[in-house]
Amino acid sequence: MKKIGKYSVSIVLPNWNGEALLLKNLDEVILASHGAEIIVADDASTDGSVLMLKEKFPDVNVVINRKQQGFSGNVNSCVARAAGDIVVLLNTDVRPTKNFLDALLPHFDDPSVFAVGCLERSHEKEGIVERGRGLAWWEKGYFIHSKANVTKGKTAWVSGGSGAYRKSMWDEIGGMDTLYNPFYWEDIDLSYTARKAGFQTLFEPKSIVGHFHDEGKIKTSYSTFDVNRIAYRNQFFFIWKNLSDSRILFSYMVWTPIRLFQSLFRGDFMMIVGFIDAVFQLPHVLSSRKKAMQLWTRTDGELSLRI
Repeated sequence: MKKIGKYSVSIVLPNWNGEALLLKNLDEVILASHGAEIIVADDASTDGSVLMLKEKFPDVNVVINRKQQGFSGNVNSCVARAAGDIVVLLNTDVRPTKNFLDALLPHFDDPSVFAVGCLERSHEKEGIVERGRGLAWWEKGYFIHSKANVTKGKTAWVSGGSGAYRKSMWDEIGGMDTLYNPFYWEDIDLSYTARKAGFQTLFEPKSIVGHFHDEGKIKTSYSTFDVNRIAYRNQFFFIWKNLSDSRILFSYMVWTPIRLFQSLFRGDFMMIVGFIDAVFQLPHVLSSRKKAMQLWTRTDGELSLRI
């Protein structure tokens, strides 16, 4: 397998009914790959994605899930087949610049680095917004995360839509948790698990990609109701799976009834629906927590990143 500098690289594109996006962006991915392995992970698409790939991109490997697995399951099935030392995840609505790998890969010379995120030039209603580095901290028992200044350094998480991951550590962690299917919080959880295990997650502003969010499949395929319900549900999943600090846990127990009452008062019923959905899946959450606990070497308080 061809190496790029010291490392063999696999570029993985999770796809679900993204034929139009692949036609727009896959040529740019191939141009930027410098001969790296490229795999499209197709999650039981019902459009012409697979046929189009076979006809127009015969050199691209296609992994086909006959039954839909959701984002995490789809990514995991494909990364398991990836041959590279480093796996780069790119959403189908992401378009990398030609040399985006050049600044990413040297970070992996540090054996403690698990993942490195790209600078996303996100095309949104208000124009182009630069994203890719995140801050996060525990507040009143909840894990608050926000956009950070896009300067080089540590990040609280690496996006599952534009980031590079060390495959050996990915395998050790067990990949993305399918608990979060179909989408949201899976990449935050993956990075948190890695950081709690003592690994590093970094951000590299010289590795640039374009991200065309409004063309992505979540906004075009799911109702606002479902998106909000899933986001709230997965927030509770994250807390119940990962929180172990007794002081933060006490704060969570105090503030959760207050937050639920406040959401009812302001008419935000999706938080309550998401909480109920999460309760019904508590056995699955506890199973994921049991696996994650085996990796923990750091406390939740140590993982706050505010600057």
